[in-house]
Amino acid sequence: MTETPIAIGTNVSCADGDCGQVIRVVVNPVGLVVTHLVVGPKHAHGHHIHRLVPVDLAEVATDEILLSCTKAEFDELDPAEETHFEASWDPDYEPDQVWCRRRTVTYDSVPVGEVQVRRSEHVHATDGDIGLVEGFVVDPDNHQVTHLLLQEGHPWGRKEVAIPIGAITRVEAGIRLNLSKRQVEDLPPVAIEHAGR
Repeated sequence: MTETPIAIGTNVSCADGDCGQVIRVVVNPVGLVVTHLVVGPKHAHGHHIHRLVPVDLAEVATDEILLSCTKAEFDELDPAEETHFEASWDPDYEPDQVWCRRRTVTYDSVPVGEVQVRRSEHVHATDGDIGLVEGFVVDPDNHQVTHLLLQEGHPWGRKEVAIPIGAITRVEAGIRLNLSKRQVEDLPPVAIEHAGR
């Protein structure tokens, strides 16, 4: 069994063609198991729908993620976003004048009890911010996260490291570690595949 890196931004293909890229990863925070990938278009122009892809449909190849479904089946998967229309009344108008502002608000949709992790989400060591999320390393047999892939350091001296899953204490509003900045800095660099970027 080989552990599999899932970098956010990796290209995703259905059985019959390209269907986008990994936008976010959805994780069960209790067992730190990847449950879904959020897949959306590479270039979001116009109307687009991000889809919640159960991780059981995904297989990580060398430079992309392959889904065991067609594009038509992919289009039937649950949306990863909910859109609502909100109206607000302008207080400067008289009661007999009707005028309101309408706006569209989109919220991420995540299965109950799970959390999502985005690329460049902040990772916090015990003594402060240490870097940004790049992705995860996952055991393909049980989808258990084994390592967090992290961009660590200053912009002019960044390195990419793999944080062991045992060092993660919380995966909400950023990722919290039980390691200090020095301990993270002392981890050896790893090569992270940046497919499709």
